[in-house]
Amino acid sequence: MALPPRCPSGAAIAMSESDQPEADQTKPDQPEPDVDKFLLEQIDSVPHLEALLLLWNSRPKEWVVEEMAKSLYLSTEDAKNILNDLARQGLISAITGATESFRYDPESHRSPLISAVDAAYRRELIRITRLIHSKPSAAVRAFARAFRIKKERQ
Repeated sequence: MALPPRCPSGAAIAMSESDQPEADQTKPDQPEPDVDKFLLEQIDSVPHLEALLLLWNSRPKEWVVEEMAKSLYLSTEDAKNILNDLARQGLISAITGATESFRYDPESHRSPLISAVDAAYRRELIRITRLIHSKPSAAVRAFARAFRIKKERQ
């Protein structure tokens, strides 16, 4: 159910029945396999996803660690670890300079996928959050990755 619109003071604006949005009578969106696969394989936690999407939605802006920490309500150390994890995976770029900052690389080949992830997270917040929380811990996944057999490069 949609929340009523609000005026600048924050008070709800009364809506007549004719102003009410129509309920969507179509069947719910089906999960997108590529989005779910990306979330299961690349995203360790909801804060990882939210950091990635903050960078995606503000591209090409560079974010310093402290700014990201405040936006995600995390400690500076936790935000730094999350941003470094995302950079290690090649999902974002670390910018070297006077202050450590990060940004989403606008040239990334993953942009269409990240756009789909962003749209899915907006539409299906609860499902995606549950999907991320249902995964084994990052430590367990890292241990399992150590035993994967990789294809030889040609």
